[in-house]
Amino acid sequence: MIYLDNAATSWPKPETVYHTMDDFARTKAGNPGRASHSLAIAAENTIEETRRLVGRLINATDMARVIFTLNCTDALNLGLKGLLKPGDHVITSTLEHNSVTRPLRKLAHQGVNVERLAPSPLTGFVSPKTLESAINPRTRLVVITHASNVSGTIQPIAEYGEIARRHKLFFMVDAAQTAGKFPIDVRAASIDLLAFSGHKGLMGPSGTGVLYIGERADLDTIREGGTGTHAEDEEQPKEMPYRYECGTPNSVGLSGLGAGLKFILQTGLDSVREHARELTRNLIDRMERVAGITLYCAPKISGQAPVFAFNIKGYQPAEVGAVLDQAFDIKVRTGLHCAPSAHRTLGSYPLGSVRLSPGHFNTRDDVDQAARAITQIARAEL
Repeated sequence: MIYLDNAATSWPKPETVYHTMDDFARTKAGNPGRASHSLAIAAENTIEETRRLVGRLINATDMARVIFTLNCTDALNLGLKGLLKPGDHVITSTLEHNSVTRPLRKLAHQGVNVERLAPSPLTGFVSPKTLESAINPRTRLVVITHASNVSGTIQPIAEYGEIARRHKLFFMVDAAQTAGKFPIDVRAASIDLLAFSGHKGLMGPSGTGVLYIGERADLDTIREGGTGTHAEDEEQPKEMPYRYECGTPNSVGLSGLGAGLKFILQTGLDSVREHARELTRNLIDRMERVAGITLYCAPKISGQAPVFAFNIKGYQPAEVGAVLDQAFDIKVRTGLHCAPSAHRTLGSYPLGSVRLSPGHFNTRDDVDQAARAITQIARAEL
């Protein structure tokens, strides 16, 4: 089997992730912060170690501002709904995942003005000049995906952050497709809110996510409850991270996330990135030479995350995915990828596309076999 759906969730995980979660569940699975016995303390220490590892990865200065969430969608909801108020103006792009588009649509019904900017057809990203020209006196937030989950085009977030900071706006980044694969420095890029999942590039389990909340941001809570601190108060605590983390956390999942982070930091982020980029480059280069294939990717490999999409003339995406699965045992994603606006922008709506996303444990032989299989389908050589 060849698994090329790492943009949805990475698989397999490093062996240390499996071992760490198993050990945690057997020996450390108390309720963190809820008691003083050894199991509760061990669980709390594990979670705080993972928090420090996340902070190290993104160059955060205050680890208490690293908030653990259910997933990236949960983190984005907390950031958007905790910040925006009726009358605010928010700038985003037409490349966003539904985890940004749908919360913004709900907020629009509540009086938030949402402006969506289309990327340049030449570069694949929103021009910083276009973004700056969209700012008006009511603008409060710029929220942009770091890399499209359809085309993989990387957006120049440092330039966006500089513009947002200069205009005294908040800047939020959806890093679901880049965290753990590309360097992200929240201070250098002037990022106020950074959301990402634990189960993709960070190689952790599902049910884990992160929202980094910078010093300039003060979000309303979107849920309240038990935190293990200030139990005598009926109001939600103000201290970070407890203000936004309530209820029993996914401790075993966060132990696995910590193991995934350790694997990345020990392997080296540059090594992880270049391996995936080389596999992606090989696939794109091979498929560009095949008649009948339309690629949806960045114009240059330097601006490409390890995810891109394609269609084959005469086939629906679901048909190609089924053939790859059943005839070649190659696992890919088909359809709209929860990003219909991106597909409208790229011209692949309403059927969507076939998406390929190599991961750390894929090999050159994997992508060679995938390229040959796709070429056979395109040439009707089955």
